[in-house]
Amino acid sequence: MTDPVRAGANPERAVLSVNSRFYAAFEAGDLDAMEEVWVSRGHAVCIHPGWSPVVGVSAVRRSWAVVMANTPYIQFILTDVSVSVLGDVASVTCTENVLAAGEGSPTEGFAGGKAVTTNVFRRSTDGWRLWIHHASPVLSGEESDRDGE
Repeated sequence: MTDPVRAGANPERAVLSVNSRFYAAFEAGDLDAMEEVWVSRGHAVCIHPGWSPVVGVSAVRRSWAVVMANTPYIQFILTDVSVSVLGDVASVTCTENVLAAGEGSPTEGFAGGKAVTTNVFRRSTDGWRLWIHHASPVLSGEESDRDGE
């Protein structure tokens, strides 16, 4: 797929396009497509909800293989999307509204949840690539109330 930054699109649009490709790859369980949106060398970082940081391109790829192997279905509805570009670095923050099936889901139906996410992108000769992904679960009101006691 052509990176919009090479097609002359504005940087914000190009970054949002790569961000969309990231979620499309996750929803499709397509590890090759996921690899295409990430930096191909250097220091990549991925923090899945509830995980310790995964550091390094190979380790990040392996983590996505594990996540995808254990996620038969997932769909994201992104809200509160905000993009910021400063030179060759950009960030997208958003709320992931998640619908998923898998271990721990009800036997008939789907589990849902929310995560707040920051995706940091770096521009190189390959175009914009995901450099850092950090997703943190949003606690429900009941869980938040218990934590405050």
